[in-house]
Amino acid sequence: MTSIQKRINAFVKLGAFLSQFSNEEIQKKEGIELNDLFFDGFLYQIKLSQESNDWFTKENILFAIESWSKSLTNNNLNTFTKGLDLDNITSKSVAIIMAGNIPLVGFHDFLSVLLSGHAVLVKQSSNDKHLLPFMAKYLEYVEPNFNGSISFTSERLKNFDAIIATGSNNTARYFEYYFKDKPNIIRKNRNSVAVITGKETEDDFIKLSDDIFQYFGLGCRSVSKLYVPKGYNFDLFFNGMYTKKDIINNIKYTNNYDYNKAVYLMSEFDLLENGFMMIKEDESYASPIATVFYEYYDNEVDLKIKLHEDRDKIQCIVAKDFIENEVNFGETQQPKLTDFADGINTLEFLSKI
Repeated sequence: MTSIQKRINAFVKLGAFLSQFSNEEIQKKEGIELNDLFFDGFLYQIKLSQESNDWFTKENILFAIESWSKSLTNNNLNTFTKGLDLDNITSKSVAIIMAGNIPLVGFHDFLSVLLSGHAVLVKQSSNDKHLLPFMAKYLEYVEPNFNGSISFTSERLKNFDAIIATGSNNTARYFEYYFKDKPNIIRKNRNSVAVITGKETEDDFIKLSDDIFQYFGLGCRSVSKLYVPKGYNFDLFFNGMYTKKDIINNIKYTNNYDYNKAVYLMSEFDLLENGFMMIKEDESYASPIATVFYEYYDNEVDLKIKLHEDRDKIQCIVAKDFIENEVNFGETQQPKLTDFADGINTLEFLSKI
């Protein structure tokens, strides 16, 4: 068996292990490798993850875990690595600085580094520090060749050959300066948009509510901005959003909703709202929690030009037969392994360092 296939097999086993944890049910299954050793411990890590970050609800954590369990199949991972010679790579140390906005947000980089045959040095966000080290330990048990290739640090990074770093636009400027002498991928703020043409159905908007509200809108793949035709009536849009009305029961979300609403009202901004979300006309891409910005467009050609010009600010474009590489309604939080963040092929980068 080739070394890349051994690495793939380890992640397939991890995927099978993760498949026991979903919002539908948490159930210990037969035939999962090392289950007696790891099942109860992972349940405890889920609990710790919840307790250490109020945005990490059990539902959101399990959604992320289930999403990864579906991605980590032999077929998906072989397709992911196809076309690259990852068997004959000289192993180097690759550092990853991870964001902490949604559960396991840095896992794709972690997966890519290890599949590439490199060693990984992870600096996690304090907001998301419980799940990944436990999953790494599982990988080391099912594939002993990973021993010594995975390390975590909370200290200043040192002794690494390349780096993948994700942060805000401000921290990215620091990263670009500090890591300029190393092969690097530096990721900045990005947001996702939806283009509404007026041909959408209520079912499309129900699906769009997932793109807007999953993870409370904190992901770079979360839709934070709408483009709508001049004179658009938002009634059908709000009908679709209503399926997520229970989000207001989360106290942290409610506090943000109340605060942002008060700020807007005191500033005398025009708002449309339904008791748990606000939409506001604004040219910005990044909207506050519980708020979605919208902007009118006059014609589709000009909008396509604008979206192309602003492509370095946009992660996903949700639309229906509007533009190339669009994402279907309801699918922004279900990326394929080949949906690389910022459009940069991480595996290709790692194969050449």
